[in-house]
Amino acid sequence: MFGDYYGKLLAQLALDYNCAPEDLEGKENVVTVSRLNEGRRSYTREAPFLQMATTGGNTVVMADERLHAFLGEFVKGVEGHRLFELGKLSELDAELKKYGYRMAPTHHMFLPCRDVAPQGEWRVEWFDENGIRPFYGDERFPNAISYPEPCPARPDILAVAAFDGGTVMGMAGCSEDAPHWQQIGIDVLPPYRSMGLGTCLVTMLKNRIIEMGDVPFYGTAAANIRSQNIALNSGFRPAWVETEAHPVGE
Repeated sequence: MFGDYYGKLLAQLALDYNCAPEDLEGKENVVTVSRLNEGRRSYTREAPFLQMATTGGNTVVMADERLHAFLGEFVKGVEGHRLFELGKLSELDAELKKYGYRMAPTHHMFLPCRDVAPQGEWRVEWFDENGIRPFYGDERFPNAISYPEPCPARPDILAVAAFDGGTVMGMAGCSEDAPHWQQIGIDVLPPYRSMGLGTCLVTMLKNRIIEMGDVPFYGTAAANIRSQNIALNSGFRPAWVETEAHPVGE
């Protein structure tokens, strides 16, 4: 299962990072020109000032051409994964600040690797794009759906919520970040955590996305162990790590 999705990942990252799929598994780090390619994952309206990704070997850095001279030396002779260590990120952050940008947190990204059946007997309800609308602006669900309002570039496609009577216990939702690429997010309310509910909802949604013929993927922060465990228990495994630059003040 993972191998099939991994091949699709290389094709998608090639669009996202303006490179060839083989560049993502090369021996040397690669620097490319920032560009908004058709079919990319949509996170910015303008071409990113800098973003970089690794699948565990080398790293591909897509950046504004003003950074290329610096980046050529920055990546030279460095193992790709080490570019994500604090020392190198701090060095990169210092250079970015000259242009009014700063480094954002890293994202650890997961792809499906095995079939998992959801465990639990909670009452659940499914919501399509229209059914999700009443939940926008609800501060309880900043990860499951776009918050505080819909994002046309990454529309929420589907969500599943568990209920305790009339009370929502938790919700998992997915946004279509690129054509047929559905990113899953999960929110479980504090009284219902550590019960396996998050894993159950993510597993249900992951399985439904696969049935739809789309690619489910999951992302979380480096130190969010609970979220990472949900991904692992739901049948995902680590596939790539990425980060980007944001304007200072955002």
